[in-house]
Amino acid sequence: MSAARTLLGFDYGKKRIGVAVGQALTATATPAETLHCRNDQPDWAGIARLIDTWRPHALIVGLPLNMDGTEHDLTEAARGFGRELEQRFALPVHWIDERLTSVEAGRLLAGTTKSARRRKADIDKVAAQLILETWLAQHNP
Repeated sequence: MSAARTLLGFDYGKKRIGVAVGQALTATATPAETLHCRNDQPDWAGIARLIDTWRPHALIVGLPLNMDGTEHDLTEAARGFGRELEQRFALPVHWIDERLTSVEAGRLLAGTTKSARRRKADIDKVAAQLILETWLAQHNP
């Protein structure tokens, strides 16, 4: 992968989707935003806006798995989301095991004074950051 590539990372959920933006050159990511789903449908307009803004070279989607590596209730839904991303935006989609990213994001944000609702939205985008940084660490020379 070229060092100067921009990537978007996604923490998929049926209610919210956390999004982070990252750079392969620095192998770092930053929480971007949390998009809200309606009637189990992702905010495709919001995703299109982020893709138009950041012009990523690839998309990284966290794959929810149980602790023993078996499929989680959301695994197939996340795969469907990734396939739809690839089809809609003609960008490569890569997968990364996302086990415990939301737990770690919650731990990182534990000291915040935000309301529980705002903290949940923050957890999703920080989880996306962790997903993207994990992928970058595994795929950068």
